[in-house]
Amino acid sequence: MASIGTLIGPVVSLRNYKARIVANLLGVNLAVTPDFEMGKDNKTPEFLAKFPLGKVPVFEGANDFSLTDSSAIAYYVAMKSSDGAELLGRTDEERAEIMQFSFFAEADYSPAQAGAIYPALGYMQFVKPAVQAAEEQLMRFIGVLNTVLLDRTFLVGERVTMADIIVTCGLTMAFTHYLTAADRKQFRNVTRYFKTMIAQPAFKSVIGEFVFCEKRTAPAAPAKKEKKKVEQPKKAEKKVEKKVEEEKEEEPAPKPKSLLESLPPTSMPLDSWKRFYSNNETKPDAMNWLWENFDAEGYSFWKVDYKYNDELAKCFMTNNLIGGFFNRLERARKYAFGCLLTLGEDDNNQIWGYFIVRGKVVPEEVTDAADYESFQWTAADHTDEKTKAEIEDCFAWEGPSLPRPCYDGKVF
Repeated sequence: MASIGTLIGPVVSLRNYKARIVANLLGVNLAVTPDFEMGKDNKTPEFLAKFPLGKVPVFEGANDFSLTDSSAIAYYVAMKSSDGAELLGRTDEERAEIMQFSFFAEADYSPAQAGAIYPALGYMQFVKPAVQAAEEQLMRFIGVLNTVLLDRTFLVGERVTMADIIVTCGLTMAFTHYLTAADRKQFRNVTRYFKTMIAQPAFKSVIGEFVFCEKRTAPAAPAKKEKKKVEQPKKAEKKVEKKVEEEKEEEPAPKPKSLLESLPPTSMPLDSWKRFYSNNETKPDAMNWLWENFDAEGYSFWKVDYKYNDELAKCFMTNNLIGGFFNRLERARKYAFGCLLTLGEDDNNQIWGYFIVRGKVVPEEVTDAADYESFQWTAADHTDEKTKAEIEDCFAWEGPSLPRPCYDGKVF
């Protein structure tokens, strides 16, 4: 089969992946440019004469036909196949839903992802408030997608469509640089979906063996500018004798440490529990580890209930409320672990869960959070069999002791 044209741009690129995956799925011959040098080949006068924006990938076909948007190119490749309707939708409703998810990925998700991750990769200037806002948006959009995928294998219908290709390619950056093991456990529906997609032969042959993020890529610290020393002209010494007292510069006061740092050492570092929980099945493996290693003198369990469940509406909004609370608990990250679950259904749901905290009281790092007063924190006895079962089911997000069916949840 003759090539329909050439996809020009770096072959390792989430935008480049889209059209190539489409071509693989439909058996379309699409040429690529493996030797393309970003920042060089797309800056030449010849390239800019054809594609003034200088962006990649771009497409060159027969009769001087060209395209510049990665999703438009992917759609065009699908249209060139007699089987393209499999990806583009068989009915008006399918086509509309595919466009809905495609626009979501391009217009909502991708800008948030870029704002959160590009500064860490050096593609954008790091401005803390802007990055924090983008991170909140990114996690919100992933949370929405996690809700959509609760009972779906594919985004539209029962097969791979263009929506899956565009969304999956968009997710590759977050799963590479941002979503850690704990995040992947929190967004388990998105993680399951992503793993299913990249395991498809047409995806795997383009993306290759995927390496998941272990630690979020952090922005490099800005280089400190060296101040040039300006020599001041020496003043003439006065002959008048004067007793000069040298003033000593006061040393800055040490930063106040958390009161929790003064507690006796614990036999269970919280980070060890978090790693084991993130990397193993919750029941029985992680919970067995917790009960074997739990330091009852150094930690305490707390049952957490939202005080205003009667005001909650849509489940996804309830889950976003939990995410906002966790964002404001950042000071407690070193001293606490917990799961808060959204239980029930739309217009009839509740927030419920358990926390492990350092010490025997709820620490100031938690009580200082803006939303703390909206939750009821009750000390829990983990040696009580009923309470122990609730803790296990809470941390696993499933089980007979949950007050109601689990819709979704978040891990702190």
